[in-house]
Amino acid sequence: MNKPINSVAVGMSGGVDSSLTAALLKMDGYNVVGITMKIFDGADIASRCKGHACYGPGEADDIRRAKEVANFLSIPHYVIELEKEYKTHVLSYFTSEYLAGKTPNPCTRCNPIMKFGFLINRARAAGISFDLFATGHYVQACWMDRYERHVIKKAADIEKDQSYFLYGLSKKIIAKLLFPLGALTKETVRKKAAQLKIPVADRPESQDFIKGDDYEGLFNKKNIRPGDIIDVHGEKMGTHTGIINYTVGQRRGIGIPYSEPLYVLRINAHDNTIVVAPKSYLYAESLIAGQINLIALDRIDSPMRIVAKIRQQHPGATALLSPLENGRVNVTFDSPQLAITPGQSVVFYENEVVLGGGIIETSDS
Repeated sequence: MNKPINSVAVGMSGGVDSSLTAALLKMDGYNVVGITMKIFDGADIASRCKGHACYGPGEADDIRRAKEVANFLSIPHYVIELEKEYKTHVLSYFTSEYLAGKTPNPCTRCNPIMKFGFLINRARAAGISFDLFATGHYVQACWMDRYERHVIKKAADIEKDQSYFLYGLSKKIIAKLLFPLGALTKETVRKKAAQLKIPVADRPESQDFIKGDDYEGLFNKKNIRPGDIIDVHGEKMGTHTGIINYTVGQRRGIGIPYSEPLYVLRINAHDNTIVVAPKSYLYAESLIAGQINLIALDRIDSPMRIVAKIRQQHPGATALLSPLENGRVNVTFDSPQLAITPGQSVVFYENEVVLGGGIIETSDS
């Protein structure tokens, strides 16, 4: 019996990763269609943030490139307008969290809600038919008997692994996802794209949310107020330029002479102060997280050993994951971790498998 031909929609960004994804799937015999999100609404950041980023005026060029690749591959391509949804679910969340003294990660928000949510649903509502959805993420999805379900696993290329960003995906959708690059290295992807003469094979990549991380254009200027920089005892040491310009663990830009380097320890939105301290103060043994999403598990009934990542570039650390009331969890590390940051995501792993994750609320620093 011949293998049935599945149709797959590929989320195309105009970069080499998603472009090669579409090419590989077509070569494998899938009926491929490209879909691209349009999320930029012409906000004021256009005057400062030129070039390619996830959000910004460079989007028009990204769409043009995606269409160019689709034409090269002879596959249909559609643009799905999601400006309002992105503003509501990503930008508004991002700015409100920053103003609350936290440091949100827009990618962990955008992926489950926008790319694997609105994009898929709006494409189908527009009459675009497909069985599966694929992206150029460096991650793997597969069935595992141990968990009796499809799970998300780390990519083969650990340096490029993006599983941290996908902990928010629903259990239901994972069985319908394809990640053709999960077993490849970035070098291999570049070489394959060049061999296939894909138009964007040598296009530089950018992982910025906004070009140059210049977020100020997203905020109402009246909400950006100078305030006091204080030490752990509450003594004033200087003045900051607005809490949105700082994050826990930051060293540069503090501008205060001291006997040793100072780092941002806490951001207090309630009184508009920044607390700074020497690096030794930034280590913490535990954190509390909320807004928990589980993939490989149905629930956390009792303490369990895991590896936890507290940011994308964090190597991961062994810890004890314990349930708390109201769906929150406590993560206690075997050794203190540097700069646990409220607003960032903590992701739980068992070996290479993503168990789930949540949003860091507090730490014991």
